[in-house]
Amino acid sequence: MSEYIENLELDMDVMQSIFGQYDSYIAKIEREMNVVVVDRDGQVRIKGRQVDVNRAKRLILSLAESVEKGNPLEEQRVNYALELAEEGEDLMLDEMDSTCICHTIAGKPIKPKTMGQKKYVDAMRDHMIVFGLGPAGTGKTYLAMAMAITAFKNNEVERIILTRPAIEAGEKLGFLPGDLQSKVDPYLRPLYDALYQIMGAESFQKNMEKGLIEVAPLAYMRGRTLDNAYIILDEAQNTTEAQMKMFLTRIGFGSKVVITGDASQKDLAAGTRSGLDIAVKVLSKVDEIAFCNLTSKDVVRHPLVQKIVKAYEDYERKETRKASEGKTREKAKNYRSRQR
Repeated sequence: MSEYIENLELDMDVMQSIFGQYDSYIAKIEREMNVVVVDRDGQVRIKGRQVDVNRAKRLILSLAESVEKGNPLEEQRVNYALELAEEGEDLMLDEMDSTCICHTIAGKPIKPKTMGQKKYVDAMRDHMIVFGLGPAGTGKTYLAMAMAITAFKNNEVERIILTRPAIEAGEKLGFLPGDLQSKVDPYLRPLYDALYQIMGAESFQKNMEKGLIEVAPLAYMRGRTLDNAYIILDEAQNTTEAQMKMFLTRIGFGSKVVITGDASQKDLAAGTRSGLDIAVKVLSKVDEIAFCNLTSKDVVRHPLVQKIVKAYEDYERKETRKASEGKTREKAKNYRSRQR
């Protein structure tokens, strides 16, 4: 089969971004798409089979358009674009780039980095209650915090309420010194971290002192009615059935609710059913509630985290299949025994 060549004219700065440090990004594109990409006097030349060259051209132009709009090119973005191209999906990077939620205190824009995250952000805009489900690193809590702070600054809600169950991650920390706030702070630290980064410590402290931002354990929600608030329940997989029902029945007028959780990381006592699992089953047919299922494709931490999450997903699928096959064999064995 004859070799096909395609030439692209790109701005030098854009080209440098796409090639990456020590040509790391373009080397990955070459390897994954089975092409050769070279820089010839300011031109990008793509060589290979025509079908591969066309795919690589489309991917490079999509990345170039993103860079031209002022979006820094990161390894996660290159990996995600390659994954979409591999699966034959549309490279809608420009759609994600146009969805800016807000900016951090340092001026960095916060926007969805995958199509799964974009659907999650859109759901939070359009629905009163949203369940954000998926593994660690998919931005469930961070994006929800950004949406809550934006709504608060735009006077769409009067306050922000952040809560999560006070359960240790597989450890018993024992007695914690200090007053009540000091005892619960370690459980809520991830929420504080996101608030500081997006809102700034000073602004956060002022609003917290005024009671406009509340960070509290889930147990503090009992008996309250939460009106005109943006409410985030984090780590919902660690709620009990009663806690989840209690939380959902606190919601008042003018409020928005985001419930985040990872069903694969439960820290509940053995035999305790997760309130998140039950809520998904019970509420799945309620039109006003959105369920967004993020996957390993939507992990935006270090690329190694995405590989770890994917490996665990594959392992858990195999274990589930083995258990199912074992039950089937056992049933067949019992049936044969009865027939005798």
